[in-house]
Amino acid sequence: MKTFNEYSLRELNLKNRIVMPPMCMYSSDDSGHVKDWHVTHYVTRAIGGVGLIIVEATAVTPNGRISSKDLGIWDDDQVPGLKSIVDSCKEHGTKVAIQLAHAGRKCSADGETTVAPTSYKFSETYKIPKELTKEEIEEIVNSFRDAAIRANDAGFDAIEIHGAHGYLIHEFLSPRSNMRQDEYGGNVENRTRFLQEILSAVKEVWPNEKPILLRISADDYLDNGLNIDEIVKIINIMRDHIDMVHVSSGGLENVSIKTYPGYQVRYSEIIREKCNIPTIAVGLINEYDQVEEILSNDRADLVALGRGLLRNPYWVLNKAYEKGYDIEYPKQYERGF
Repeated sequence: MKTFNEYSLRELNLKNRIVMPPMCMYSSDDSGHVKDWHVTHYVTRAIGGVGLIIVEATAVTPNGRISSKDLGIWDDDQVPGLKSIVDSCKEHGTKVAIQLAHAGRKCSADGETTVAPTSYKFSETYKIPKELTKEEIEEIVNSFRDAAIRANDAGFDAIEIHGAHGYLIHEFLSPRSNMRQDEYGGNVENRTRFLQEILSAVKEVWPNEKPILLRISADDYLDNGLNIDEIVKIINIMRDHIDMVHVSSGGLENVSIKTYPGYQVRYSEIIREKCNIPTIAVGLINEYDQVEEILSNDRADLVALGRGLLRNPYWVLNKAYEKGYDIEYPKQYERGF
């Protein structure tokens, strides 16, 4: 039963292979501060036995928010609230990471200037973004570095850089959204430069014993967009800067995607094999047998359950009980198992 096996990455030691992926709660306010809802939400999954929780996309700048109700990590005053999530989850043996993010042209926060590598809007309902200057790119890189310092001050066990779902880093990576003519556009090495600068800046301040994860979209499902072959090239460029890849897909533009349980797992398997790097598989995965198949056949090292953990925060406890696997249940719940 590999699902319940321990897993280690650098000095991060997980009690099982189940991950709660970052899912925006849209429950803050314009301050970006943690609210009671966030603590209740995350701690419930920690009590439920999840091995690793990755806190939702947390903006490194005010205009890096997806919405006006996103969490932020651009100010020192936001650290205590984030630390309250970490400390409370760790009381139950769950490790906690945070996803550092910038929404780019998909920012819809009130009153913010939207930015992107190139001045093309996401869709008709979004604003035309301002094309970033080199000086502004440097400022955002520094914002990720400063956010990593704050994440460490809050006690997070790992960080995940959000390079997926059509947000700013993804916008730089994809030739469909990046039409720059300078050293940040054109060939794959240039389009990767922004991400590489972010990761280099983060590594300067992030403790070496703590892992750095990268979330990517392995396929744009669009002509002249990213595909798995180019993503493999990008990850191999970044290989010395990251410890694990969290493999998703889509989000660059509104496009119809044929989804089914595990529809993104093949991308995880390819990246794991061709880049020789651990991966997290995600995508409509909910059944225990499917999780076990993915892990046992080395298609991923960890499995993230998004919607499944929204529906059932005690998925790990229930599955261990059903399968007769001996785990340490919360003392308050032992009579239920």
